[in-house]
Parts: sequence; C-alpha cells; structure tokens
Amino acid sequence: MNRPFERAVEQYGTTVLRVCRAVLGAGADADDAWSETFLSALKAWQALDEGTNIEAWLVHVAKRKAIDVTRARARQAIPTDDLPESVSTEGIPGTENRDVWTDVAALPERQRLAIGYHYLGRLTHVETAELIGGTPDAVRRAAADGLKSLRKTYRKRDEP
Repeated sequence: MNRPFERAVEQYGTTVLRVCRAVLGAGADADDAWSETFLSALKAWQALDEGTNIEAWLVHVAKRKAIDVTRARARQAIPTDDLPESVSTEGIPGTENRDVWTDVAALPERQRLAIGYHYLGRLTHVETAELIGGTPDAVRRAAADGLKSLRKTYRKRDEP
C-alpha cells in the first residue's frame, strides 16, 4: 500500500471506534480494541493490495479485536468480597505426607534437587544435570545418596 497510514487513521479512526464501542460499549476496552486494530493494521499495511477497501478491512480487523477483548473478559476471574464457605472434599493438599516433605527438605541441596527433578519432576539425570550443574553421574550419585538418607530415616522411625 503506497497510501500513508496516518491518513487511514485520520479518515477511518472514528468509524473503527464506533464499531469497537458498538461491540464492547464505551470505555477502556473499546479504546484498547481501537488501538489494537490500528497496531495490527500498521503491521500489515505494506502487504495490502492497492485495490483493498481500507474502511471495510479496518472494520473487519476491529470486529476481530473486539471479539478478542470479549473472549479475554470471559477468561478473567471476577473479584468478589463474598467467598463460599464450602469444605474441600480433597482435604488440604500436602498434609498427608508432611513428614516426607520435611525429610526431603532436610537433605543437602544437591540431593534434594536431584530427587526433586528426577523422581518428582520425571526428568532424566542428563536433564537434571543441565538444570543444577554437574554431570549426569554426579546427579545420579546425589539422588542415590539422598534416597539412602531417606531410607535410613524411615528405618529408624519404624524400629520399636
């Protein structure tokens, strides 16, 4: 398109704003959709054919941007002061194995990270080594040492 973009904004900006307000109502969302319309139009401006009906094209882009805003509204949480007083049927997450998590947290850092990434995160020793540094063999050793420490802890607890 050889025509200056600024001229299109001046000529069709009001029409695009009316479309945005018709779909979204007057307010910040309509203004945001208007801005998004012209940002998208600017990005595509050079690729437009000379025979393109600019007004129709901008209205179509505005309609799509307004729909995007409407969809975004539907995905956002609505704040409220009144929360429902219902008890979870699942209990409090993490309380059933509290001792395990305390014992894992007490391990030296490398052992804790090796166990966490490998056994809980299901990463390979190679991937874990990339995350925490060192070699896969060193990570394997740290995980084995951590498990050995945990086993000792639980054996002591099980003894009378």
